[in-house]
Amino acid sequence: MMPVLTAAVLAAFVGYAGAWYLEMVEGNFALLLFLATLVTGLYWLAERLYFLPRRRAAAAAVEAQAEQRRAALSAQGIRADDGRKVDEARQRILMQPWWLDWTAGLFPVILAVFVLRSFLFEPFKIPSGSMIPTLLVGDLILVNKYTYGLRLPVINIKLTDGEPPKRGDVMVFRYPPKPSLDYIKRVIGLPGDQVAYLNKRLFINGQPVSKTPKPEYFEEDAMRYFKQFEEVLDGRPHRLLTDDDRPAFIPGAEDFRFKENCRYSVEGVTCKVPEGHYFVMGDNRDNSLDSRYWGFVPDRNIVGRAFLIWMNFRSLKRIGSFE
Repeated sequence: MMPVLTAAVLAAFVGYAGAWYLEMVEGNFALLLFLATLVTGLYWLAERLYFLPRRRAAAAAVEAQAEQRRAALSAQGIRADDGRKVDEARQRILMQPWWLDWTAGLFPVILAVFVLRSFLFEPFKIPSGSMIPTLLVGDLILVNKYTYGLRLPVINIKLTDGEPPKRGDVMVFRYPPKPSLDYIKRVIGLPGDQVAYLNKRLFINGQPVSKTPKPEYFEEDAMRYFKQFEEVLDGRPHRLLTDDDRPAFIPGAEDFRFKENCRYSVEGVTCKVPEGHYFVMGDNRDNSLDSRYWGFVPDRNIVGRAFLIWMNFRSLKRIGSFE
């Protein structure tokens, strides 16, 4: 019974992963990892509390029977030499069956991954160029999951407050129009801020943000140069790109919650950030769909703060921390 049940459970996991890979279903790795931890944990408990004691009792019974046989033969003056066979039989009885090896045996590893990924650090891969020049396509990054407060996996309910996001933080969050997707942008406006992006110049609470020209940036995928600037948010510098071929106005802004807080014009957009929300933008300012287009990021959507590039297979020089 248990081998059949286990085979069905493993087949369900493999089937879900295959359908996700083939884009037949919308995958949720956090949910998949949680279910894997739960299922293997149940098998681990069953092994410790039921299956292993039964196997040990069976092994002890074999040893007791062998000892009784030796005693009977010894009473007849016959020396029994079956110790090796008894040991082999005992080992076979104590050995975990395959269906426990693939469940209870994997539980410690899956649990460690679940805890690390859910509460400490989560890896992500940069899929687009919206954060160039800070982050490039193919960068593998780590996200700190506890700085902004610990959250329950899957449902993302906050357990501890932590520190609030700061202007200039590179933040991963659940995309508000489609929370199953993770996005990464830079925090520009905090709750209560007035953020204006007019004629490609950033203003926060009426004050212009420092913006210094830098040498042009050559974008390899586009095979062209872009204007590059250094912007300073609350004393924290970062680089950004602009494209003179793109207009200042925001085309195709969606309907979103609190859109009435924003005013759009040919010069750009001005928004008042509502409480409990954040205004975010990509560093590749004219090639980023961000708060200018789809609105504010609710606090409940926050995943964590990105802080480290741990690998880029196209350039190992990319490895290191970033701002």
